[in-house]
Parts: sequence; C-alpha cells; structure tokens
Amino acid sequence: QVRLVESGGGLVQAGGSLRLSCAASGRAFNNYGMHWFRQAPGKEREFVAAISWSGGNTYYADSVKGRFTISRDNAKNTLYLEMTSLKPEDTALYYCARGWQTMAYWGKGTLVTVSS
Repeated sequence: QVRLVESGGGLVQAGGSLRLSCAASGRAFNNYGMHWFRQAPGKEREFVAAISWSGGNTYYADSVKGRFTISRDNAKNTLYLEMTSLKPEDTALYYCARGWQTMAYWGKGTLVTVSS
C-alpha cells in the first residue's frame, strides 16, 4: 500500500521561505513521477510542480517558476518543494501525488499560510 505524508507547512510572512516534504511508503518510489498540487480556499486544486522518476526533468506552473524548486531523494523515498519569495497568494493546502498523466495516490496535504 502506498502512503504519502506531507509535512513542513506553516505560517510565514510574505517574502519568506518554506520547505515541504512528502514521505512515501511502499515500493518503487523511484519508478514514478511525482507532483505537487495546491488548493487555496474557495478555489480549485491546481498544479504546482512535477518531477520525473529520476529527477532529471522538472516542470513548474508559471505562477511559481523561479521561486519554487521541486526535488526528490530516491534513497529516502522523499519528495521536496523548496518555496522562496512566498506571496500571500501562495496560501493553500499543498498536496503531493504519485503519477504522471494520472495521479494514482495522494497525500492529505500540509497547510501553507503566507501573511502580508
């Protein structure tokens, strides 16, 4: 059974930084692409970033490009999202998900709140 557990969220002032982690249980973490999504209050869930199984390819939403960095440590079965220059509009519940075109597994999310 695959389980994804996010951590690292919290309250931060605008301009600050946070590092989110997503710990994956189950086998073959390094065989799958991984994603970060977010859902702000009253809005639909949106794509944030994706990383290929090897970490060699990364993709970002335009809204976070240049500020967020997705990475993974396959030896630790862990996905990361380094967030810098945070803005109030980055406030959301952040989810990690396993998959590429289809997300087969989701975590329960970690809340990021950015104050102005």
